[in-house]
Amino acid sequence: MKTQYMCASFIRSIILLLLFTTIAFAQEENKTVADTLVYKQKYGLRLGADVSKLARTFLDDNYTGFEVMGDYRLTKRIYIAGEIGNEERTLENEVFNNTSKGSYFKGGVDINFYKNWLDMENMIYAGFRVGASTYSQTLNNYKVYDINNQYWNSELFSVEDGTEFKGLTAIWGEIQVGLKAELFNNLFAGVNVQLKFLVSETKPNNYDNLFIPGFNRTYDSGAIGGGFGFNLSYLVPIFKKDKIVIQEKEEE
Repeated sequence: MKTQYMCASFIRSIILLLLFTTIAFAQEENKTVADTLVYKQKYGLRLGADVSKLARTFLDDNYTGFEVMGDYRLTKRIYIAGEIGNEERTLENEVFNNTSKGSYFKGGVDINFYKNWLDMENMIYAGFRVGASTYSQTLNNYKVYDINNQYWNSELFSVEDGTEFKGLTAIWGEIQVGLKAELFNNLFAGVNVQLKFLVSETKPNNYDNLFIPGFNRTYDSGAIGGGFGFNLSYLVPIFKKDKIVIQEKEEE
């Protein structure tokens, strides 16, 4: 009886050992391995134009403008970026008509927060700019109160002026948030919104700045400005760097 019990225990031990060995080999066969994939990322100069300003030029009789933009990729996520443009806008209401025109430049950096898959080059970014503008303003006409009439009632009458204030300048900081998506090979479409903070400005004598090219209007917002843009751009590749992607898979 004792011998039979020992034999049964030995057989059970052998069976358990074989079972554990089989499971271990199965796990070894199905273990996760990693493949290393290498893609070429493009580094170069991307140039484009703000098509929203061109469209507004054709649709709005009181506005003319254009903007050329560009960026250069420094690292995987950081880009040097800037815009240069020219704007002319006429503001008119019930008491005055004023035309502002001039050129501007903005320069800064963009940081890409979008993690591209494989060889994609898309961007979801936030950036900062320092902007500067030189411009002039022309007071075309304005209206004043005339109280010297026979009924002693005040009324408005128009005065043709044409006074031009030249050599005006402004400096501001700008936060920009946007995206750029590749439509075709090296061709991108982008959209962005801008929040601007006026740092300094020169004002005409006995007058005020109503619109600053590159900054936007100031008479109802003070030192805070805003804007948006829609652009098309083309990437000119200069060189490429390896992008290493480690991809995990189950081994059969």
